[in-house]
Amino acid sequence: MTTIRDRLLFGEQPPIAPLSPQRLTQPTRPPRPPRARKAASSASVDAKSVAQAHSIFHERWWLDIATQGNWALATVKQDDTVLGEMPYALVRRRLWRISHLPPLTRTLGPVITPVAGSEARQRRHQLDVTARLIEQLPACDSFFQVLDPRVDDAIAFALHGYTVSARYTFRIDAHIGQDEAWSRLDSKTRNVIRGAARELTVAPIATPGEFLGFYEDNLRARSRSNAYGSAVMRQLVNAFVERQSGVLLGAYGPGAKLVAAIGLVWDQQAMYFLLSSRMHEAHCGSISLLIWSGIQRAIESGLIFDFDGFSSPSTFSFLNGFGATLTQRLGVERHGTAYLLARTLKRRLAPGSVFVPNL
Repeated sequence: MTTIRDRLLFGEQPPIAPLSPQRLTQPTRPPRPPRARKAASSASVDAKSVAQAHSIFHERWWLDIATQGNWALATVKQDDTVLGEMPYALVRRRLWRISHLPPLTRTLGPVITPVAGSEARQRRHQLDVTARLIEQLPACDSFFQVLDPRVDDAIAFALHGYTVSARYTFRIDAHIGQDEAWSRLDSKTRNVIRGAARELTVAPIATPGEFLGFYEDNLRARSRSNAYGSAVMRQLVNAFVERQSGVLLGAYGPGAKLVAAIGLVWDQQAMYFLLSSRMHEAHCGSISLLIWSGIQRAIESGLIFDFDGFSSPSTFSFLNGFGATLTQRLGVERHGTAYLLARTLKRRLAPGSVFVPNL
């Protein structure tokens, strides 16, 4: 089973000058990441456009790849104005019709066009539009989504019989300075980053192919398979690099050998820690050094840095060392009785076979 922070990854390129510990809080300014493209390119709304997308994961191109085209869009309109949209995947797995988050897609949920007026009017609008979106969701044996952090309540889902649960991620605010971000790291995390910086060089990875090959090699070395699907991951990584909606960073040791790597993606609000991989013998601080480099890039670009959830107490402890703010994300789910019984039985017989994307 591969958990979210087992995402050990890819690539290679001649390194740039090493990061010294003294440079860790004053890096060379990286280029500002271009803003993610809007799904709708004109005033007319395509059947699968996602206007005012909350995140990169709502974008049409992302959903097309992540689901291999198996997604649809619930839409609420008033005349020609889109009031709300909610994308969802739908697949058949043996006996079951399933609508879960697609591979590498961390959050989805409704996107509601806001209205002016009192707080009560805004709440009524939110409830009404969300309810009308929910009514369009397909009948299925299992439905599950984690909502974008900007969706701060799921009352409409609860009123329609869905179970609402609290999920979590860590986030670093876009408006803090790098000195403050560095000071918020706990002492152990700062020390491992300093130690890694003395031995490793951080640089962009030359091509998606190198990154992907590194990721798959590390999985094979651990006798693991790709939990997200190698083909889907390959297409998504190639797409976000080509669209300049993400970057691949590598940590290089002696002889310009790639020993660790991460993949970051961004939209108009946040940069997300999407993927990571390291060789078994890599410096213990190699991923921490790469994450810190990503945090610096996010701050320089005026973006939130989102650590993208965690799947175990050990991962929580690791990420907690970066001094980020624990942020709630709401999960909404509804399952048929037969599906719940089958899932419970499977977990009892083979607990390690059930992939849990985050807490």
